[in-house]
Amino acid sequence: MNSPDPTQPPGAHLVAELLGVENFWMLNTSYRPDEPLYRAATRVIGAAHELNEVHSRVTHATQSALGLLEPVGRGEFNGSPASYTPLRFAVRQIGRHISQQKEAYERLSQSILAYRDLLSQSDDSQAANGKSSNLGNDHGSGRVDDWDISGDRQLGALEAVEAGGLRFHQSGVYGFIYLSDGRGLRPHSEVWPQTVQRLVADGLLDQDTSEGLYRPGQLLSLTPQGEAALREARTATARMSAALSRSASATASGASADPAAAPATSSATKPSRSR
Repeated sequence: MNSPDPTQPPGAHLVAELLGVENFWMLNTSYRPDEPLYRAATRVIGAAHELNEVHSRVTHATQSALGLLEPVGRGEFNGSPASYTPLRFAVRQIGRHISQQKEAYERLSQSILAYRDLLSQSDDSQAANGKSSNLGNDHGSGRVDDWDISGDRQLGALEAVEAGGLRFHQSGVYGFIYLSDGRGLRPHSEVWPQTVQRLVADGLLDQDTSEGLYRPGQLLSLTPQGEAALREARTATARMSAALSRSASATASGASADPAAAPATSSATKPSRSR
């Protein structure tokens, strides 16, 4: 696991580390309220917020205790039983908040793991459905992991690698896989580690295994086959965009030329001929 960013609350850091989502408040926005993933994501949001709040209380209580300790460091603490009362209260308060923080951390970890399990089940189900829909299709590979490169996922991953600096990581503590870009940040959430794994297996990407998998991560680069696939995907995308544009233009032109769309001229409005 990457060391926590001191400017980032622990709840936000853990969600980013385990799920690759920088803004945990947006975790449930892609699901409908009646979906199990929405409820699981909402639990993650609540637990992350709770951990951040408890961490803030620990910080404030510690700052208050430091203020009480400063006179002791200067030799201004008289050592009488009454003089210990504020310090004793501050220490008890810190201990209570730390205990709450530990519990909040465990709740967030459990909710994240539950969300990841549910997300994995959903992905497996979609992959299975995609595989069954391709049965009898001569162009379908029939592989279970075809879902990882469906849609624009392959193009997005190839472009992210082309931009440079994309690295493949594995958490040394939890074992999950994730990506980081050239600035050490996570790339767009639509670039999946599973997609990168598939492209490496297909020979489109090269993964530099001479570097550490945990740190600094293994740099990814396009192979000649990957460069060709990227050009082909971009060409196909451009052709599709052009075709859609022509179709839209033809539809608009046809609508304006349609006689039925022209205003009808009744006999009452026709100019009469002079006799």
